[in-house]
Amino acid sequence: MGGPGESGDQAPDHKDIQDLRERKMTGATVWLTGLPSAGKTTIAYALAERLRDEGHRVEVLDGDEIREFLSAGLGFSRADRDTNVQRIGFVAELLASNGVKALVPVIAPYADSREAVRKRHQREGTPYLEIHVATPVEVCSERDVKGLYAKQAAGEISGLTGVDDPYEQPESPDLRIASHTQTVQESAAALYALLTERGLA
Repeated sequence: MGGPGESGDQAPDHKDIQDLRERKMTGATVWLTGLPSAGKTTIAYALAERLRDEGHRVEVLDGDEIREFLSAGLGFSRADRDTNVQRIGFVAELLASNGVKALVPVIAPYADSREAVRKRHQREGTPYLEIHVATPVEVCSERDVKGLYAKQAAGEISGLTGVDDPYEQPESPDLRIASHTQTVQESAAALYALLTERGLA
């Protein structure tokens, strides 16, 4: 029999509660990079739902919405793509520095552009995670969520990332997700586990 005040299910102590509260209030940018139709946005929204359910403040910076409202007028030249990525990186860091988990499912095809975003976060002392959704182009073209691969094959568009425009894979991402070998929920769970490991969830 246990001593006075002992029980099998002990309530969490004040330190544990405070730690959990701090994890929920700590912002971070989670950038999911990968080819078109790799599954970036789907994974981001699955993770966002779980984080919100647990009390985190979350925003998903969807690439298509950013193009429409923040980067209208930009094309798909390298310079314009870089500008778009830096704008998104600025907004993400601003959100993250104010306690929001900013999930960014955006291709960001060029390594130097992604590195500039990482350095911005480092200068500001804001947590930043780079996630490579490493779905092979063959799988992405079969999914072809937006019909881009079909249009490129038909000659209707050019400059499709990973086909006739370069995609520079991250050499050392914080996490590499093979979304074609697991479910969306498994991919989101792997990302959640990384956030937990880093003290962010």
